[in-house]
Amino acid sequence: MVDHHTLREFDDDLNTLARMIAEMGGLAEKLVADSTTALVTLDSAQAQTVIDADKVVDQLQHAVEEKAVLTIAKRQPMAIDLREIVAALRVANDLERIGDLAKNISKRVLALKGQLQPPKLAGGVEHISDLVLQQLKEVLDSYARRDATAALAVWNQDGEIDAMYTSLFRELLTYMMEDPRNIGFCTHLLFCAKNIERIGDHATNIAETVHYLVVGEPLTEERPKNDLTSTIAFDR
Repeated sequence: MVDHHTLREFDDDLNTLARMIAEMGGLAEKLVADSTTALVTLDSAQAQTVIDADKVVDQLQHAVEEKAVLTIAKRQPMAIDLREIVAALRVANDLERIGDLAKNISKRVLALKGQLQPPKLAGGVEHISDLVLQQLKEVLDSYARRDATAALAVWNQDGEIDAMYTSLFRELLTYMMEDPRNIGFCTHLLFCAKNIERIGDHATNIAETVHYLVVGEPLTEERPKNDLTSTIAFDR
């Protein structure tokens, strides 16, 4: 005979995990947006706010881990129920890394204080960030709705972010070669752009987790990648 009281408690545990992931996701989105704004405007105060707020994401990730482990120990879930908990752990880990990457961007903003800023160079980084933020929102929505089709659509866009990063990489290299005074600022921008590209990778990880959660099998196709920065030759 099924213990309905136990089933209700298990549902409560899963709902608690879902709420924690939703809170983490909202905060991670905000940190990415705020770190990019801080970079474009060179706002040191906003950058420091992002750095400080990353601690909250870390705390939430630890809370998700503790709740998940306790739930597994108490309920001993199987099949789809176990996948729900494993997926929550995976998503929380990716969101924690996204918070770290936003923090890294903000640290670069502090390092840029007082450096020469070539006009409009940060615009390319902002453009990539806008696309990554859209992907992050869509993939978190797909997780909340358990929508594998929407998650797969995000997964297929990963190559677009890579292509944009490669284009920006080339552009910034050109600025550095044309005027050595641009080297310092452009180098920091390259690191920021790479951090944003990696945030896109974590959004793609979440998409793979959603697919695993809903379908019960991992994606076996090769992830679409268009990051060609490692093959760019210095011809000049």
